[in-house]
Amino acid sequence: MGAGSDGTVTVLARGEGLAAWRQIADGLSADIEAGHLAAGSQLPTEAALAARFGVNRHTVRRALAALAERGLVRATQGRGTFVETPRLAYPIGRRTRFSEIVSKAGREAWGDLLGAAAVPADAATAEALAIAPGSAMLELQTIHRADDTPLSTARTCLPLPRFDGFDRAYAALGSLTRAYAEFGIADYTRLSTRIGARPAVADEAARLDLAPGRVLIVLTSVNVDAAGVPIQATRSLFAADRVELVVEG
Repeated sequence: MGAGSDGTVTVLARGEGLAAWRQIADGLSADIEAGHLAAGSQLPTEAALAARFGVNRHTVRRALAALAERGLVRATQGRGTFVETPRLAYPIGRRTRFSEIVSKAGREAWGDLLGAAAVPADAATAEALAIAPGSAMLELQTIHRADDTPLSTARTCLPLPRFDGFDRAYAALGSLTRAYAEFGIADYTRLSTRIGARPAVADEAARLDLAPGRVLIVLTSVNVDAAGVPIQATRSLFAADRVELVVEG
């Protein structure tokens, strides 16, 4: 079963016990694996696929949902459905820099600020930042992209008043490293990283263009400045279908 764009109708096998949506999903999956649908390319619209396979859009939608659940495609609100790109190798070491990692892979890195607020530090975050519980900290909610593909979303906390205005710098520069430079921090290192995994809940899946229930890699990390003072406590949620963590010695 081909997925060409010549406008011809692909005939599905009827009455053989295999649902139409499954045949469509299997056919598109085969085309992805064979390279006929390239990584990062946009699939035809639901209407075009429905016409090609001679089915209704609900059937196509179910087939695309099945592909998303297998991590082969991602549905982007308002833009369409895209073939997933290969996993990005993501090193975890003393100097972990999202922008550098993505750029070295030949892709464009950017971070979007979703929200920011000054909040009292909870006990766990206070311990990580070496501040007293209840002390003021700046909490950032962010999403990080390689090209147009969201790779991770994060909650990042920084001590106040040292980083007052950091949210504005990050929003303008799209990078923690570049924002730190605005605060006189030319270098920083990773003090600790903890790695876990769990399924994505609905709002996380929507933020990362994932099917609900897809696996997330959970990274809990602390960074310190050149003097060894904690400056950042972060919990990052990575789409497991899009990254491969490489732990460096």
